[in-house]
Amino acid sequence: MRAMVVTELSGPEGIVAQEVPEPAAEGLVLIDVKASGVCFPDLLITYGKYQIRPEPPFIPGAEISGVVVSAPEGSGFAPGDRVLAAAYLGGYAERIAVNPAQVLRIPDGLAFDEAASLIINYQTMEFALARRAKIVAGETVVVLGAAGGVGTATIQLAKAHGARVIAVVRREGVEDFLRELGADEVVPLAPGWGERIRELTDGVGAQIVVDPVGGDAFDDAVRVLAPEGRLVVIGFAGGGIPEVKVNRVLFRNISIVGAAWGEFTRTNPEAVAEVHASLVEHVRNGLRPLVKARYPLADAAVALADLESGKVLGKAILLQE
Repeated sequence: MRAMVVTELSGPEGIVAQEVPEPAAEGLVLIDVKASGVCFPDLLITYGKYQIRPEPPFIPGAEISGVVVSAPEGSGFAPGDRVLAAAYLGGYAERIAVNPAQVLRIPDGLAFDEAASLIINYQTMEFALARRAKIVAGETVVVLGAAGGVGTATIQLAKAHGARVIAVVRREGVEDFLRELGADEVVPLAPGWGERIRELTDGVGAQIVVDPVGGDAFDDAVRVLAPEGRLVVIGFAGGGIPEVKVNRVLFRNISIVGAAWGEFTRTNPEAVAEVHASLVEHVRNGLRPLVKARYPLADAAVALADLESGKVLGKAILLQE
């Protein structure tokens, strides 16, 4: 089968198209891949900077959707089933073999590209908002890095939970896009953005701030929290890992919580099905995962380079040709 293979840990440029053996599928669900998500873990792993550090050659790709070719007896799956799956590796290929526990059914009405989008970002943010931040309808949610894959998923899911959403974004020219997605307000990530948040909340602040950025924005993210507000740390796309003075947490009665979905599922595997069930319910109520960029599988390196440079709005997907 054809696959995109990381031959050296030099980033996207180290990816080469190769013919490789079909994966062994004993005890696993063998899937014909129709679409593969393009996500930051895929990018980091091509540099050897992810927590999982395979040695080249290997096939990247953590998110896939497709059709079951074969499945072990008792797995609950059968040939022809439309499924999505999360796998740390192997998704940038024509076929993948996945542990049945990592395979989920595609909600009715979703196309394969949408289904491949409903994995890392949406699972992470449903976990982050519902379980970690305990979102309540009517609360105000501030989203940093709002134009990226995590940000757009956050906007959609926060709205699905009945929240008011303020999108904070560095990129120019994306305000209409974010408002169409559901953002009630859009604020540029520029000096004074925290003051603008306070103005928009009548001086109260936000009940939840979602921060996948870190870096210099973190201090202001803490400051814009309302009393009993929750800052949800998703990652550090801005490059720097910030520190917090805990006296501010104490005297302002705020919480800072982490939402490391992958790590959580390693010790709580049952959470995957629980979060997926919540996402399926959101889909039934009208949620559609956002796909803004589609590439052929052969352009995997281009897609990852575009993700790295900030050219991708929302979610990028690789499609089988």
